Amino acid sequence: MFREMRRKKQALDRTEIDRMHYGTNGVLALSGDEEYPYAVPISYVQDGDVLYFHCARSGHKLDLIRQNPKASFCVVDQDQIHPEACTTWFRSVIVFGTVQILEDGQEKRQAIEKLALKYAPEDSAENRERFIRKDWIPLCMLKMTIDHVTGKEAIELVRQKEITENG
Repeated sequence: MFREMRRKKQALDRTEIDRMHYGTNGVLALSGDEEYPYAVPISYVQDGDVLYFHCARSGHKLDLIRQNPKASFCVVDQDQIHPEACTTWFRSVIVFGTVQILEDGQEKRQAIEKLALKYAPEDSAENRERFIRKDWIPLCMLKMTIDHVTGKEAIELVRQKEITENG
């Protein structure tokens, strides 16, 4: 169902892919109107094989998810420009899955708490609670169940690893 990576040597292993939860944002891509893709930058939190996103209760993104819940999500973990070689040393992960709008209050609450802890880990529980309560009515949480994930890095990073491993 999912294509095999063409440049297998550049594939990230599962440990490296799981590092994606450290990213601050990614791009959620949906099937858009008039067959145009719709890709939007969005913050996220990973919890095992699930990603959570927070958004408004209405809008283009939600309309598209209701039409077709299949999506992809990309996180760029590294992107160093090397102008002398006309390239970048990148590391990225792409997730494929199905997005649903959370309706269950308890699951929605757990998801927003995970997101709040990721982005404000030093904040007090009382302050997080105050913000969550203040924004609860207009809050919408999305859940993406991961069906497939792939990661890739620049060949230069692969070569660096090989040098390090071979001493």
